[in-house]
Amino acid sequence: MTNVRSKDTGIEVAVRSALHARGLRFRKHVRHLPGTPDIVFSRARVAVFVDGDFWHGWRFPTWRHKLSTYWDAKIERNRRRDRRNFARLRRQGWLVVRVWEHDVLADVDRVADRIENAVRARGS
Repeated sequence: MTNVRSKDTGIEVAVRSALHARGLRFRKHVRHLPGTPDIVFSRARVAVFVDGDFWHGWRFPTWRHKLSTYWDAKIERNRRRDRRNFARLRRQGWLVVRVWEHDVLADVDRVADRIENAVRARGS
């Protein structure tokens, strides 16, 4: 468990590299925003979360029965916190983009396209 990173994960670095190569500039891990988004485009008010499939429960209902009580509760708390932070950011006028680990691994350029389109549409 000590080797599990919460910041600067491989998938997060891959997304940031793809965005930076496109000329997009951003801030990382902005602590004053709800949920401390992984990537923030302040002028466009776009917050990006790069979420691991396991930790944030991608399709959780289909595999939660395989987990111990501890992990079931842990991932459910993560999902509840994610929903709460998403709602708080939306109320503050932010566009929230959630990127999943499996999407980054499949095609990081498609993920970067999605983020870039959101940022450019918001005027930055």
